[in-house]
Amino acid sequence: MNIDAIMRTAPVIPVIVIDDVDHAVPLAEALVAGGLRVLEVTLRTPAALPAIRAMKQVEGAIVGAGTVTNPRELDAALEAGSEFIVSPGLTEPLGKAAIAAGVPFLPGIANAGDIMRGLDLGLDRFKFFPAMAAGGLPALKALAAPFGQCRFCPTGGISLENAPEWLAFDPVLCVGGSWVSPKGAPDKPVIEKLAREAFALR
Repeated sequence: MNIDAIMRTAPVIPVIVIDDVDHAVPLAEALVAGGLRVLEVTLRTPAALPAIRAMKQVEGAIVGAGTVTNPRELDAALEAGSEFIVSPGLTEPLGKAAIAAGVPFLPGIANAGDIMRGLDLGLDRFKFFPAMAAGGLPALKALAAPFGQCRFCPTGGISLENAPEWLAFDPVLCVGGSWVSPKGAPDKPVIEKLAREAFALR
């Protein structure tokens, strides 16, 4: 799958922080059962890479790594089996490494210069981050206007309540959200319900 297809799989990409690898499979099973198949596991904890390996065993799950900030982390994420890569920002070394690896790549942008750097590398699918702190939907509407070929996944401060407003804006293909994957031991029925509500936002 390319990054466009991954972004169109469901309206919400869960942004997941795993502290205990034993939580990975039940969390992934609950999210997939609720319709959220694309899972972004952030590289913020020592459990992240083992969690990616574990979640890959869940049928239907499309598992990627988030918070990838340099080529070394990219290599580690790919070795763990990541099917896509998300970054909070965009540097030329990381962008070139991701393109060379042939992996679907969603770099973070917060201004026009970031987008232009991405376009120079041949990229036109971006994470708008941190979405609310960077000016919210009015900021993204202003940024998207000169770059009609670009599509976005806003992440950072997105909730069940404000997600519909973002998703109603045509250049937004999906949003990233942590509310569907609360930290701690997964309560599968609760997480599946959260996932179903998020999936219904499309």
